Amino acid sequence: MKKWVLVLLGAVLLLSGCNRNEPINEHSQGIWNHYFVYPMSKLLLTLGHWFGDNYGIAIIVLTLIVRFCLLPLILKQFRASLAMQKLRPELLKLQEKYKSKDPETQRKLQQEMMQLYQKHGVNPASGCLPVLIQMPIFMALYYAISRTQEIKTHSFLWVELGHRDPYFILPVLAALTTFISLRLSPSMAEEQMPQMAMMLYIMPVMIFIGASSVPSALSLYWVVGGCFSIIQSLILRSQLKAAKAAENS
Repeated sequence: MKKWVLVLLGAVLLLSGCNRNEPINEHSQGIWNHYFVYPMSKLLLTLGHWFGDNYGIAIIVLTLIVRFCLLPLILKQFRASLAMQKLRPELLKLQEKYKSKDPETQRKLQQEMMQLYQKHGVNPASGCLPVLIQMPIFMALYYAISRTQEIKTHSFLWVELGHRDPYFILPVLAALTTFISLRLSPSMAEEQMPQMAMMLYIMPVMIFIGASSVPSALSLYWVVGGCFSIIQSLILRSQLKAAKAAENS
């Protein structure tokens, strides 16, 4: 549950543009700007020039490149989550066995949990590292799109990239792809579904509100990321189904 709360907070922060919004260039100061945002902006400008100053296509291509590059981390996180789910029944038994809250009992609980992890070759922290690596990259791409001035003067399909979508098509698509990708997420265990029901509906609403208040370039980025997440979730679900079939055979 905490993971999805963090995702929601991250999405709200990104789409609300709660950061410095001055133009990004080679003279921008600070480690974040120099090593994260500006390189993304430079890639975006290069792709834009390659595609005849079509920055809509540049945003789509760069977003897909970043998502494909991060796919191995997603798979690593998924496998770690799957391994933890398999251990969940045994972990619950240990927690029931050592349910007393005194320090000595809790120390024994931690010891047996670590032994269980070692026995099955599971690192409980391995699922967190991919998230920590992904977030700065996603944020750098987001702010590169937001702060690259050349984008704001170009159009793509029916929208001016520097202005909001007048027909709200991109915000609706952003919310819809977010809902579908969350609903299909293989990391959402069935027993968590009642707890996740509210998040499942609140997050798309927040995405819609955010995407309706930012330039279309950012809404386009969110839609492309959402579409990629849907395909990614379908692939992971098929892998999960295959793993369960192999386990039961």
